[in-house]
Parts: sequence; structure tokens; C-alpha cells
Amino acid sequence: MTTQMTTRTTTRTPTRTPTRPGTVQRDGVAAEADVPVDVLVGGAQAAEELVLSRGEFARAVQLGIVRAGPPASGGAARYARAELERVRSAEDRPGALRDRVETVAGAQAAAEVVGVGPSRFTRLTRCGHITPVAYRINRYRAVVWLYLAAELREFAAREPMMLRGIAPPPDRELMAAGEDLRPLKWRGRHVGLLLRRTADPWERAAVLASVLPEEELRRAVPDPAERIVLAALAPPPPYGHPQMPAAAAVALRLLKAEPPEEVHWYRTSLDFALTGARGQSKSTGERGPT
Repeated sequence: MTTQMTTRTTTRTPTRTPTRPGTVQRDGVAAEADVPVDVLVGGAQAAEELVLSRGEFARAVQLGIVRAGPPASGGAARYARAELERVRSAEDRPGALRDRVETVAGAQAAAEVVGVGPSRFTRLTRCGHITPVAYRINRYRAVVWLYLAAELREFAAREPMMLRGIAPPPDRELMAAGEDLRPLKWRGRHVGLLLRRTADPWERAAVLASVLPEEELRRAVPDPAERIVLAALAPPPPYGHPQMPAAAAVALRLLKAEPPEEVHWYRTSLDFALTGARGQSKSTGERGPT
């Protein structure tokens, strides 16, 4: 027996269905866009997907291992899933990314990684042979420097002669003069990493301007309008910068160039960067005073 089925055609007004990033509406139905839009996630989720703690993820961003995508409307950093996948696929083994961003705090812990005593390690880093990657301010308002564990192991393997014997004459002279190159070396590293993260001329100028003491900045940039632009584009303090006013005041001194030669270098670099930034503004009007 054959059963005949009657089809009745009805006309309905298409209803809108919610879409997710990377989809478009076609006749009321969510469909994949011709050009997929990469999904962006916040820092907490990005850290979780890379199996990193918040501090480890911040270090990966600082070092340029993870690149931020377009910020959210409120200015918070966001990260593309394609970028997270790129980072994951670049590692040759589980835990490799965590090893790259692992830090140790203070001379005692760092000396143990290198295989020397704390006093020798302090001399090595005060004389500029090892550069800190970050800082903390402890409850006594003293600076505690952080070092990348991977760099410490590399230094020990590369410079075994520096781990034993007497200090070379240049080091003895620096120590006799009470020099401490850790702040200067850290600032150089910090500024270099910030500059690598942007190609915008005004943002690059703002990075350099942020290191100059206020009086030097006023002399270098006499135009108040330009100083407003540079201040608006200035990078935020690095991850781990203290919030308590007393500790923040100690940390703030680390962010500013101090030796005359260092101040001169940043001022010269700022002059050069501003020349390019002003030229961009005159030609495109995109950013900054004209």
C-alpha cells in the first residue's frame, strides 16, 4: 500500500538567530563568514589555554613570546586564538613554554641556579654580566630582582670561568666605586622589549619619553601638546609594579634613567623618534600634533 503525503507550503518571516564571531546572517540563518574573524580572548583565558599562571603569562607577553591582538573597547588586552595556537605549536615538548618564562627571585635563589654563592652572583649582576627581567618591592621597601632561570643556566654554561677565581679588574673597579648596573641594564631590556611590540612612531616616542626624568622631558619636548600625546600613549608600569604608595615610589625610581650617559642616550633616541612621529602627523594626520 502506498501512502501519499501532502506537502503544505507556508511562508514565515525569518527570525534572527544569535551569531558568534566569524559568522554572518544569511536569510536569518547563521553561516560561516567568507573571511573568518579570529576569536579574541582575555588574558585570564589565554593564560589558562597555554597552561600558565597569570604571572607566567604576563612574562610571556613581556618577552614577546605571546603577541596581543586588538584591545577591547575598555582597553584590556586580548589575544587571538590563532596566536595561542602558534605559541603552542612552536614548543617542542610539554612544559617548554613554562621553562622559558620561569623566574627566580633574589640573589640566593639565582645563585643556586648558576651554582655559585650569593655574594659572587651579586657581583656578577651588579657589574652587568647578568640582566634582571623584572623586579619586586618587598615589605621592607627593598628591590628584589627577578631573573629568567633559562638565562641563568645559559650563562653558567657559556661563562664557566666567571663562576670561579678572582674578579677581573673592571669588576673590581666597579665594586670599589659602589656601582650597581642592575637598574640601568633592566631599563635597557624593558625599553627594548616595549619598542619591539609597536611600530607606531608616536607610541615608540612615548616609550622613550617615559624613561626620562620630568625635567629632562620638558627640555626635550617643550611643546605641551606633544607632551600630552606622549603621556596618553605612555606604557603602563610593568607587571608586578606595586600599588601601595610607599613601595610604588621606590619602584618608580627604577623606571627613570639616572646616570647622565643613560639620560643622554634616551634623550637623543627620543629626538630621533619624534622627528619620525612629527613627519607622520604632517603627512597623514593620524596621530599627534601637527
